Amino acid sequence: MPSVFRGATDTPLGQMVAFATERGLCGLEFVDPRRLDRFEARLKRWFDPFTLEDDPDAPAIRRAADWLAEYFAGEAADSRDVPLDLRGTPWELRVWRLLLDILPGSTRTYGAIARELRKPNAARAVGLAVGANPVGIIVPCHRVVGTSGSLTGYGGGLHRKEWLLRHETRWSREGDRRLF
Repeated sequence: MPSVFRGATDTPLGQMVAFATERGLCGLEFVDPRRLDRFEARLKRWFDPFTLEDDPDAPAIRRAADWLAEYFAGEAADSRDVPLDLRGTPWELRVWRLLLDILPGSTRTYGAIARELRKPNAARAVGLAVGANPVGIIVPCHRVVGTSGSLTGYGGGLHRKEWLLRHETRWSREGDRRLF
């Protein structure tokens, strides 16, 4: 039976729990019983059968923890070398791939993502896929904002989304332009 490994890491925004398979990171959530219950249901849907093992030294979990430390220290924002094992519907996977293209220090709207996917009327469906993102921060769903640039929905809480966007202004290609 395949294993899903689990390990916790502290961040300035609270403790996060990482989940990984041998292939890569499959989950990263802030510690919140409701979010973790939702994630466990997701594991059962996409990884069953599996055994859950506490192993903060699993390679993908260790790499994610190292990346988070660099990110929060303001040293690095490129997460492309964190191995991922994302599983979801074909639509979710398409949306999550586009999220990975949103550069640190910039944002994109749900509608812009829908248009990029050639589904201009699918902003709400994009929002649902963004909300289902299992790997917070590393797959940067926090960089998606409402049409007016307003902050909307974030599983970790809008206060964290705002903090993350402010933190990322150091990498903005738009200079000091207001991001939201």
